[in-house]
Amino acid sequence: MKRIVALLATCATAVGLTALLGPQPAAAATGCKVDYTVTSQWQGGFQAGVKVTNLGDPVTGWTLKFALPDSGQKLVQGWNATWSQSGSTVSAAGTDWNRTLATGASADLGFTGSFTGSNPGPSAFTLNGVACTGSTQEPPPGTDPTPGTGTPVGVNGQLHVCGVNLCNQYNRPIQLRGMSTHGIQWFAKCYGNASMDALAKDWKADLLRIAMYVQEDGYETDPAGFTSRVNNLVDMAEARGMYALIDFHTLTPGDPNYNLDRAKTFFASVAARNAAKKNVIYEIANEPNGVSWTAIKNYAEQVIPVIRAADPDAVIIVGTRGWSSLGVSDGSNETEVVNNPVNATNVMYTFHFYAASHKDDYRATVSRAASKLPLFVTEFGTVSATGGGALDRSSTTAWLDLLDQLKISYANWTYSDANESSAALKPGTCDGTDYSSSGVLTESGALVKSRISTADSFPTS
Repeated sequence: MKRIVALLATCATAVGLTALLGPQPAAAATGCKVDYTVTSQWQGGFQAGVKVTNLGDPVTGWTLKFALPDSGQKLVQGWNATWSQSGSTVSAAGTDWNRTLATGASADLGFTGSFTGSNPGPSAFTLNGVACTGSTQEPPPGTDPTPGTGTPVGVNGQLHVCGVNLCNQYNRPIQLRGMSTHGIQWFAKCYGNASMDALAKDWKADLLRIAMYVQEDGYETDPAGFTSRVNNLVDMAEARGMYALIDFHTLTPGDPNYNLDRAKTFFASVAARNAAKKNVIYEIANEPNGVSWTAIKNYAEQVIPVIRAADPDAVIIVGTRGWSSLGVSDGSNETEVVNNPVNATNVMYTFHFYAASHKDDYRATVSRAASKLPLFVTEFGTVSATGGGALDRSSTTAWLDLLDQLKISYANWTYSDANESSAALKPGTCDGTDYSSSGVLTESGALVKSRISTADSFPTS
């Protein structure tokens, strides 16, 4: 998410290192990259992000150091590392959850500082005592520093809600089309460089939904580990110009208030870490069920301020009653949300459907609600609500035609090789490197890929 920017300066350095952590084998190819960005500045103070990328062999344990200029700059506070300052030298040491950097992995750090006079960037970056030298430079006027100009993020930039639509940096309504992961605790092997490249380049997806289950061997078993996994997938999506929808995947129990404290802890961490990114959207409760809209609204109005404190620009998506059916699956409808919306701005509401189970009455609800509420279909399936059964091509097509007509964004369940008919990939696909050819796609995968790979034609004026 991109904060309000008063000053933007970028420093990117990449240099071969002979060591990242102590002695390394002579044949090991090592290296690092450091990106420094001032994300906001005010009278006498500023906030900056520092991204460290490991280009060499995996390392465990690291300390980044850099020199602040002799202009009265002081470290005030930092996050995602243990920060300290001695004289003009600032040190940031990896924490328990990010102390290991795999090849190609990054650690995103941030800090706030104070200054007097001018505010030049730091210099003399070192990683474990070895220099990563470079220069600080302003991007040319009118350029977008986001990687992948021409990608969904490169074109649309920071998103926001305008009226009942999701809108881009040009204040024009857009539709994002993409895929949802399955539970990352079960299908981690499906989400590597090859699959992400295929999703961005071959599928031409705009969006990756990251389904982080809270129960069912998920977040509650290892909060730091799952937070790190989510952040890594956010980075992988960002590097390919895709939006990342962070899904706090609550399902059982159905009352999101059961996980309120966990939600506050998780979203405080990921929002602080990803606040400077343009590509992050937050989904704060997957499928509330067996609970009233009033209870869901109460949960949302406690979690949203936690995100806003770190990331005031974030688009936040709120789950709805009856497994995110706007209450239809509970015998209700959209009026309870229309008449009692969440007390927050820049929010959207979730709608989920499974085409073989949810048909005309559900589509009629979406058609009515779309004129009054900003909707986002964060999950849909082409089969029954169980995730199994035969593909319903007719109902799926009717649904996707309606969403296209209303410019409602969507993510399909699932970009995985799960042994169920809702999966886009045949079982065993994630053991290989092909994620796009007809030989690895299920019937559902082939249909969904044919829909989302068509041109987006995002408006820019």
